[in-house]
Amino acid sequence: MNAAIDSRAFRRRLWQLTLPIAFQSLMLAAVAAGDALMLGRVAQQEMTAVSLATQIQFVQNMFVSAITAAGSILGAQYFGKGDRHTMEELFSLILRFSGLVSLLFFSACELAPEALMRIFTHDPALLEIGKNYLRIAGWSYLITGISQCYLAMLKVSDHVPASAWISSAAVILNILLNAVFIFGLLGAPRMESRGAALATTLSRVIELALCLAVSAGHDHIHPDWKRFLRGRRQLALDFRRQCLPLMGGCLFWGVGFTSYTAIIGHMGADAAAANSVAAVVRDLICCACNGVGTAAGIMVGNELGAGRLETGKAYGIRLKNISWIIGFASTALVLALAPFIVRMVILTPEAQSNLTGMMIIMAVYMIGRCVNTVTINGVLDGGGDTLFDMYSLAVMMWGLAIPLALLGAFVFHWPVLAVYACTCLDEVGKLPWVMAHFRKYKWVKDLTIPAGSGTAS
Repeated sequence: MNAAIDSRAFRRRLWQLTLPIAFQSLMLAAVAAGDALMLGRVAQQEMTAVSLATQIQFVQNMFVSAITAAGSILGAQYFGKGDRHTMEELFSLILRFSGLVSLLFFSACELAPEALMRIFTHDPALLEIGKNYLRIAGWSYLITGISQCYLAMLKVSDHVPASAWISSAAVILNILLNAVFIFGLLGAPRMESRGAALATTLSRVIELALCLAVSAGHDHIHPDWKRFLRGRRQLALDFRRQCLPLMGGCLFWGVGFTSYTAIIGHMGADAAAANSVAAVVRDLICCACNGVGTAAGIMVGNELGAGRLETGKAYGIRLKNISWIIGFASTALVLALAPFIVRMVILTPEAQSNLTGMMIIMAVYMIGRCVNTVTINGVLDGGGDTLFDMYSLAVMMWGLAIPLALLGAFVFHWPVLAVYACTCLDEVGKLPWVMAHFRKYKWVKDLTIPAGSGTAS
């Protein structure tokens, strides 16, 4: 029997969490578009080399995202329980793992940047540009691994607005510094791709400084430095139990999305151009479901960690229902914007035709994307049910969508839109499976342990 919930308090809490997180997601999508636009006005080689080089950070982010997501899942439950001591120990735990990953990527960028670039290209000009970019940007990769841990803890400890404003301020600063250093404005030297790397690094330094300053308050969670290298064994085991499936899911998803881009890219310049525009539109419109998904994980996790399992279950059901509303609203928005977007960008007639078809297909895709983001990455993860995401990606993305897209593009020579539809199949196709798994309610569980239990690890 589901618990009765205070609808007014539920809506207020949902809006308080969703709006700043959605705005933060919007800012992150905007900086990616800004980078491509600015470097595209310098030279195609500069834009291409930096696009390839940033794939290194994309891979790093998959590891860091899994670590901070696992910390957020446990952190939300311990915050709901009111166990500040364990949250501080958990903070140190994620700093240790994220810092180690970031140190490895930083070292690779500084010691072997050309070897990293050779993974993506053998063009001498692109290698040289990318190598110089990585040597500067590598410092930002080191800093990001630390700042993301602080931002994650701010979100789960009822400081979501602070987290969002810090991240958004860093993004705005990044865009402004990009313009200054790429084009040599305000008396600065014209550095082009190296300017983009410097802008990213400086903005990340400011972001970390803001994180440290805001988190210094007495009502904030601080790392337990005494347990930085040696904490409770049970907490470490619980963290690994959440982190490993999340990391597997991140790798499946990240490599899968990169594969989609590569497959469409091999179908010609017009297909690649249309897909690039469609991807930007998709990322911008998904900001709403990203915000609700993160809010769902925090709200459900707080209730479950506090021992209010029936309330947590009721929250999850309502949030799942809301995700369908967001999905259909996103579909309507894509269809409404499609004519304007097609006319807004300069494309060949064939690319325009491809983009129109992609927008229609994407409209259907948005239903699955929104429902799955809120239900899987929000509600299920909030209760520690992290294995399902990895299984669903392995089956639907790698077992169905990617093989179909590969066969359609390179064996059967299907039209571009048919192949693009294959790349959108995984989110829509797994909806019945997601709903069936949701109704098993395996995610309705308290993941917390008593504050004094466990031995050192």
